Amino acid sequence: MSKFEHHNMEYNSAKSELILPEYGRNVQLLINHAKTIEDKEMRQAFIEKIITLMHQMNPQNRTIEDYREKLWGHVYHIAEYDIDLTPYNNVIPQKADAYKKPDQVPYPHNDTKKRHYGHNVQTLIEKALTMEEGPKREAFVNVIGSYMKLAYKTWNREHYISDEIIKNDLSTLSGGKLFVQDGTFLDNLGGGGSGRDRDSSKRRSNSNSRDNRRGGGRDNKRNNNKPRHKRK
Repeated sequence: MSKFEHHNMEYNSAKSELILPEYGRNVQLLINHAKTIEDKEMRQAFIEKIITLMHQMNPQNRTIEDYREKLWGHVYHIAEYDIDLTPYNNVIPQKADAYKKPDQVPYPHNDTKKRHYGHNVQTLIEKALTMEEGPKREAFVNVIGSYMKLAYKTWNREHYISDEIIKNDLSTLSGGKLFVQDGTFLDNLGGGGSGRDRDSSKRRSNSNSRDNRRGGGRDNKRNNNKPRHKRK
């Protein structure tokens, strides 16, 4: 006689279907056994131990709010809602709760032009249109233009984008009501500066660089003219 004849092999396909496979077959068998316990207090204590076991099987979910309430719902679901228990919050899960669909997440259905800039740009433009005309609104529009160029460069690193394209797109998105000030460079997030200011800053930077290479500019020249003491 073969040694395999002594074993009663049973495939999973021949067993009862798992209601919640993430807990395994043993948990389902324990809950089914709890349904046969006649004493309610013993049944309650037995199920609470099972819930502790289920909790330990998913330690990553311990921080989830109301997770223990979900475990009680899973117990009722595995028991096919045919078990007499007292949940810790005294709210007995119902079968309809397991098939309740979540609320639909609202999605903006407005027809946004030039979607590659994102929905936030359109929101900023709408806010700018509600502002009174003046320096504050002009500065805010410049920031929007800078943000648009930054967003474009983030998702299109291989393509060059000029300020004129961004300015035209901003005018299109605002219905021709918002314009970036002339001479504003959009690469400077936060409003940028005029071309004259940027050129002046660049000249000062180059001048300081030359002075540093020469050893400190005028102060160094003044120090070099001082008489040096001869060594005795």
